[in-house]
Amino acid sequence: MSNIDIQSVNAIRVLAADAVQKANSGHPGLPLGCAAIAYELWANHMNHNPKNPKWSNRDRFILSGGHGSTLLYSLFHLFGYGDLSIEDLKQFRQWGSKTPGHPEFGHTVGVEATTGPLGAGMGMAVGMAMAEAHLASIFNKEQFPVVDHYTYVLGGDGCMMEGISSEAFSLAGTLGLSKLIVLYDSNKISIEGSTDIAFTEDVQKRMEAFGFQTLVVEDGNDLAEIGAAIEKAKADTTRPSFITVKTQIGYGCPAKQGKASAHGEPLGVDNVEALKENLNWPSKEPFFVPEEVYANYRQITEEKGKKEAEWNALFEEYCKAYPEMKKLWDKYHDENAAVDALEDEEFWAYEEKADATRNLSGKMLNKIKNLLPNMIGGSADLAPSNKSYMNDCGDFSRDNYAGRNLHFGVRELAMAAMGNGIALHGGLRTYVATFFVFSDYVKPMARLSSLMGVPVTYIFTHDSIGVGEDGPTHEPIEQLAMFRAMPNFHVFRPADATETAAAWYHAITSTKTPTALVLTRQNLPQLEGSSKEALKGAYILQDSTKETPDAIIIATGSEVELAVGAKAELQKEGIDVRVVSMPCMDVFEEQSEEYKESVLPKNVRNRVAVEALIDYGWGKYVGLDGDTLTISTFGASAPAKILFEQFGFTVENVVAKVKGVVNK
Repeated sequence: MSNIDIQSVNAIRVLAADAVQKANSGHPGLPLGCAAIAYELWANHMNHNPKNPKWSNRDRFILSGGHGSTLLYSLFHLFGYGDLSIEDLKQFRQWGSKTPGHPEFGHTVGVEATTGPLGAGMGMAVGMAMAEAHLASIFNKEQFPVVDHYTYVLGGDGCMMEGISSEAFSLAGTLGLSKLIVLYDSNKISIEGSTDIAFTEDVQKRMEAFGFQTLVVEDGNDLAEIGAAIEKAKADTTRPSFITVKTQIGYGCPAKQGKASAHGEPLGVDNVEALKENLNWPSKEPFFVPEEVYANYRQITEEKGKKEAEWNALFEEYCKAYPEMKKLWDKYHDENAAVDALEDEEFWAYEEKADATRNLSGKMLNKIKNLLPNMIGGSADLAPSNKSYMNDCGDFSRDNYAGRNLHFGVRELAMAAMGNGIALHGGLRTYVATFFVFSDYVKPMARLSSLMGVPVTYIFTHDSIGVGEDGPTHEPIEQLAMFRAMPNFHVFRPADATETAAAWYHAITSTKTPTALVLTRQNLPQLEGSSKEALKGAYILQDSTKETPDAIIIATGSEVELAVGAKAELQKEGIDVRVVSMPCMDVFEEQSEEYKESVLPKNVRNRVAVEALIDYGWGKYVGLDGDTLTISTFGASAPAKILFEQFGFTVENVVAKVKGVVNK
């Protein structure tokens, strides 16, 4: 190991320690322990171009242990990513800085995924490797490997304890994703102390059982040993690889090395000085990096740029040889391609018959798959039930990466993470699907979709007590309120075919917001008055004859039918109401004040909301003078029709609720 390599590794450690110390907050243990892994990988094995961080054929690197973010920020600064300066490092964890406490996609140039919830990066890395494999199968030609890159992910003991990593790696092994390389920072320390208190399994055997090539690096500071393991991982073209790298948390700091206290607190001024002395660092001045170290990183960066230049030349020849593939490539990578594709009137066409919105969604999906060839997705072993299968598109497997139907198995949490990874990779639109009640398993990764601004589509079927005989374990009650509460997340609960088409249109044309489609098991009628106005989140489905209605009934999904029935009954008694369908509260809130007032005028205070789920969120629409017909308990096991009657979801009860507010 040359002196310049040693200094370059230690520069990562010093910058990370100084940034945490100045912020008086952060996690120095991982960056100090993993600096050699990161340097060896980024300098000698990973194809990336700091001058063009979005190069499409770059290798991806995800820091699953996102608490160690100063490792990334130090690398970005030293390699020259996005002009991340020393001043930016000095602003670590401060308001408005480019260096937040955990890596944030879209915020800091070079960050491939938002990480922090341990194990999430592992799942997203698997998704990225799936995307690479699929795109390679579509675009690569003999002599033209235009999609040919690796996905690297670095995480520690916490990531391996979280169940999401096992879910994701089990599928990765099944699929034989050989371009996935996992680097396991094995330091045997967690926040509470030695991992022996809770984590004594043989991780290597677990990963071997999943179908990974397993390798061990005994000395996490030996660049040659680390490099040899990475090259051996690359050489296996049939299995993903898992490299256990034995490290010491807080390496280099005599008072903290190997101790739990190195994990999540600053080293302390004296210990930072001791670290620098122990590493033979040439200065104790905070954030000092010798010019020869910067020069080394600049030289490496120049070499990395040549890799992209070679690929650009290859891609240019590819486009000349296969102009039709260039056209397809552009379509895959155009995030606005769906807008034109879905303007086709055939997309909005439907049969005039009662149908479940899950069935209608499946029909829409099979129209979309023809309009958008880069649509890929699947279900957590529920495709026949949630109608999420694309006909004649093949199944993605180790024998057919060109297949567009993904079989995630019963792995909802990892499924959502993999969906995020596919979307983050670029070039593909993706959806994931399960029963709505199991969205509880999905929620943490859906939250990351929202935070990162990646437009994953979530298909959630069996949306209420309408599930019926399966009973309360399978009947969602509070889940809709949970997802509506999430920032930058659009939840559609459509009432018929037109609203289902609107929900899909919104999902596929979104570029920064994930969308959930919450769909029925039971058949619903096609409603008179239903229209593309559903794209505004809420609209007047059927209006009163009076300029100012006596009352407004607001409903979603299967309950809109009840609202329409109640309007007809109330009309007989001289009560003239407006029916508002509100398939998406979130989108309605984004409309102009004028539009919202036109749908829900403030001077009409007699309002009733009808929805076969919990009432949280409806207060802002019905106000103090209004009422709700909702459900406040768990469901029961019985045929759906009986359940709706027993829980009060009838036309008669809607009528009674409206009379109650009108006659106050």
